[in-house]
Amino acid sequence: MATDKNILNKGIKILSWALPCCFIGPTVIHFAFINQLQPLYPVVLGVGILIAFTGIFLIFKGIITIINSMS
Repeated sequence: MATDKNILNKGIKILSWALPCCFIGPTVIHFAFINQLQPLYPVVLGVGILIAFTGIFLIFKGIITIINSMS
């Protein structure tokens, strides 16, 4: 069972994009809840939730890609 380094690098790149999303998403959601009286509250909250879910999706995709590189 040899590791395909190209696929492994692709998985690591995906995980490197997931890390900022996992920090930025909850931060944007927090700022949205702080400013609930602002007119753009639903837009900012939606963007924060979208970024957070993107981070979670990228984590799963990156881990699956890394596992596939080892088979």
